[in-house]
Amino acid sequence: MTQHVVECQGVSRTYQDDAVPVHALRDVDFAVDSGEFVSLAGPSGSGKSTLLHVIGGLDRPNAGAITVDGEDINALGDSELADLRLNKIGFVFQAYNLIPVLSAQENVEFIMQLQGIDAAERGDRALGTLDSLGMRDLADRRPGEMSGGQQQRVAIARAIVTNPVLLLADEPSANLDTGTTGELLELLKRLNKERGVTILTATHDPMVMGYASRQVHLRDGEIVSE
Repeated sequence: MTQHVVECQGVSRTYQDDAVPVHALRDVDFAVDSGEFVSLAGPSGSGKSTLLHVIGGLDRPNAGAITVDGEDINALGDSELADLRLNKIGFVFQAYNLIPVLSAQENVEFIMQLQGIDAAERGDRALGTLDSLGMRDLADRRPGEMSGGQQQRVAIARAIVTNPVLLLADEPSANLDTGTTGELLELLKRLNKERGVTILTATHDPMVMGYASRQVHLRDGEIVSE
């Protein structure tokens, strides 16, 4: 029986914009199985990034239930939710979110440092992961000394070095040209196929959608097709 890494039941999220309610998500039912590569697709304002954020515990829903690797997110306190993000979820953002004063290797080691892994193991795992992504030669460079595509590879290395159960990527191609986007997508596809990494992306880029094994389309906070 295939295990659901993510399961959402009746998930809704409403914001207040100048006292006017904005329904970012409306009663969403959604699941991701282990080993899937799923794309959340839709125009700006469709709710795809909001759904990604509530699944990743970066935001909380107003209603509904979300489980990640069998854990009920709504039942977790802030510190427990932080532990879930630290140990089970890898994040890749469109702005990369690398620490400017740290080298590529130090950025990749950062999450492991938070996990309390000793320095020798951190270094070995960071360099090994960078090497697998073709970035070992740039291990000593800081983000400002790298291209956008190189920074995104470092961000992916940081996200997968802890072997999370789920990789979340929010508009991963937004700041990349077409050629670099293709290289990024081939990398994600390889991670999915060879390592079995479960990947969930939010995107409006047709190239990203085309690489996913399943597309889920949202409009006005609702899933309209798969």
